[in-house]
Amino acid sequence: MKVGTTIYVLKTMIGNPVTRKVLAGMSNYCESDRKNRLEVALELYVGERDTACYKCKMALKPLSSVIKRGAKAFCVTEEEMKSAFKNSYYRKALASVIKGVADFGVNRPFIPGAPFQVVWDVTYACNLNCKHCYAEAGKKREDELSDEEALKLVDRLSDMGVTILAFSGGEPMVRGNIMEMAKRASDNGMYVSFATNGTLLTKERVREAKEAGVKYLQISLDGATAQVHDAFRGTPGAFDRTIQGIKNCVEADLFVSVATTATKVNYSEIPALIDLCEELGVEWFMLYNFVPTGRGREVLDIDLSPDEREEMLNMLFSKMEDVDCDLLTTAPQFARVALQHCAGTGTLVVPTHFNNTRVGENLFNITEFIGGCGAGRFYMAIRANGNIDPCVFFPLTVGNVREDDLMEIWKNNDILGDLRNKEILQDNCGSCEYRYHCGGCRARAYGYFNNYLAPDPGCVKNQLHYDAILKRIEIEDEIPIERIETIH
Repeated sequence: MKVGTTIYVLKTMIGNPVTRKVLAGMSNYCESDRKNRLEVALELYVGERDTACYKCKMALKPLSSVIKRGAKAFCVTEEEMKSAFKNSYYRKALASVIKGVADFGVNRPFIPGAPFQVVWDVTYACNLNCKHCYAEAGKKREDELSDEEALKLVDRLSDMGVTILAFSGGEPMVRGNIMEMAKRASDNGMYVSFATNGTLLTKERVREAKEAGVKYLQISLDGATAQVHDAFRGTPGAFDRTIQGIKNCVEADLFVSVATTATKVNYSEIPALIDLCEELGVEWFMLYNFVPTGRGREVLDIDLSPDEREEMLNMLFSKMEDVDCDLLTTAPQFARVALQHCAGTGTLVVPTHFNNTRVGENLFNITEFIGGCGAGRFYMAIRANGNIDPCVFFPLTVGNVREDDLMEIWKNNDILGDLRNKEILQDNCGSCEYRYHCGGCRARAYGYFNNYLAPDPGCVKNQLHYDAILKRIEIEDEIPIERIETIH
């Protein structure tokens, strides 16, 4: 099926006003079956549930019709769809997709009915002192959510339809009731992950995390050597403890992703880091963009230049086929780099924050619906005090869980609406032919220019903006360029 036909099917047969109204009526939370009606209907559809209330059963017929149309549009069989959605997390994600069609239509980029992922800084207490910490973590703050508030928030996020709940910080492992929170989230059907520095992941704590339902550990490692990593983390011995934590998680058969913030300091070590990840047996290597926020504002000089970032992303793509672990990055420019490499090959690799999507060239335009920065679109952040931000690197508060309705913010907040609209981006991001696959990092735009619609200065297409930042730094003498070496 051609691209135009596929999009036509999605928009006219699924995204039309009548179908959207029907889907909206199916998207409510069912008090009887204690889930979103779409999830209940999906469980009935794949045979994971035998009984349900009358209204949830009524949702099954129109849902089956939507799935059959979607399967036809993407050239897969209905049985293949049923097999995929035996996985409970896929069902939760599909329910969010269908709700997104009901609430927002078939938009480019696509907006789900709830965040696929919420990253929650559960505390700002931390046992390390990282130079680039976005949260400026160290000590617990007085206004952090109480244990009771935290558990209630877990329930609210589940009812909202969040698929992935990532506990971060600070260091989430130092929060006293973190395992109780993880188990509550897992019991509510969410995919649970920890974003951690890894130093506290003893075999006993890893066992506790696994028993609590934690599936995924993202462990920060900023260098292939102790010299570089420990300097970043501000603590001698952190490297060895983190490596041991990674080994403990791999041994426990948990999904492990190593996260590295790319900077001038560790830039040359990234190939060695990838090799180390393969040696350790981790599933993912996630390369994070440096974002000038939190303590990162004090070390602007370690950010990569556009040429360095371009070289790094090309290296990352070239190694994808040579290593066992998947290579991902939060740099949205990776999508452009990948498409440029894939041109004329018949297969496209379209990187997102969640995976590297491979599709045939006949589905090229479909990739425009999923790519690019996901801040306020595929994910959002919750701070330790309940503040709601577009992402953890993007300190622009749009509400607070203590007083605001999470779904109301997701559906109607003006800032989130702006972040979902690639048509209003400023040049060169706004005029770039890859803006729907990339569009630049909105957190970096906000961090550098206090304007989330500004261009991302980390792209080779925005070299003039990067040069202006360097000039500003030198004129204001905010951070002497020669201080880079002192980070080591």
